[in-house]
Amino acid sequence: MESDSTAPALSDALAELIENYHELNASTIDELHNEPSPLEFMHYVALNRPFVVRGATSRWTATRKWNAAYLREIMRGQMVNVAITPLGNADSPVQITSGDREDTLFVKPLEVQEAFEDVLEYISKQELEQRDGEIKYAQTQNDNLRGEYTPLASDVQDIPWVRIALEKDPEAINFWLGNSRSVTALHKDNFENIYCQVIGQKHFVLMPPIEMPCVREKELPGATYAQNPESGKLEIKLDEESNTVPFPTWDPDVPERSTTAFSKLSRPLRVTLNAGDMLYLPAMWYHKVSQSCSDEGLCCAVNYWYDMEFAGSFHSLCAFERSAALQIS
Repeated sequence: MESDSTAPALSDALAELIENYHELNASTIDELHNEPSPLEFMHYVALNRPFVVRGATSRWTATRKWNAAYLREIMRGQMVNVAITPLGNADSPVQITSGDREDTLFVKPLEVQEAFEDVLEYISKQELEQRDGEIKYAQTQNDNLRGEYTPLASDVQDIPWVRIALEKDPEAINFWLGNSRSVTALHKDNFENIYCQVIGQKHFVLMPPIEMPCVREKELPGATYAQNPESGKLEIKLDEESNTVPFPTWDPDVPERSTTAFSKLSRPLRVTLNAGDMLYLPAMWYHKVSQSCSDEGLCCAVNYWYDMEFAGSFHSLCAFERSAALQIS
């Protein structure tokens, strides 16, 4: 902890940093109606600012053809990894109560292998028939479109203006399939992210890296959902290794809880992607994601991760601000 005289000055400096950022940057997300050139894209990368391209993937085979029948046919017999949670909260902070004590854990989903057509049917019927029960989400985030979802890979396209600008191919291309029960908790990634909505809608809440002091990051003990062998219900089990995970615990949709002195300075940006829309989500931006389904009870997207550039000052400055914020939290 800093001394009593240093902490207020550091706090004032961090508050001024956040306020200055908002004075100099728009409170909305740019919407484009044509894909940018590589040079135009690099302008946004340099500024570390998001944008949406409406209808960018409307001509992709995926956007035109993917529905329940098509996906079932192309993926028939394929085994896929499925994340299972009780509340649709994979990789999220979860509060647990033990006696008079409350703890927050970082809880990962139970992961199982299931036939794709069974997963598809379960996700769809749960949404359409409002069934209770466990929430299933295909979301392995491990370049799965070029792995277990290879039969679908030819239905999406290369994004030349990104490849040319960044001078690299994507590190991972990921397929996501779920229903409206799944919500991705506020977090950040060390990737330049191109997110393409194919079926249904995605609703993003975005916060720039400069707002790190707002999110009350904590070192959370790791845990995983597991199935009780007797009841069959999901329960939380602490990981055997004693590692902790640094993770935000402030939710911009519940702004009065788990606040810091800086949370009131946050100005979250909100955007909805429809089928055919594309979002550039810059590296290190915090994002929380919820979703709405098509009339078949499905929400499906594909995203491209490109390694961020760690050289230069951006990553070092983010790390410095994080260290300063943690000193006074």
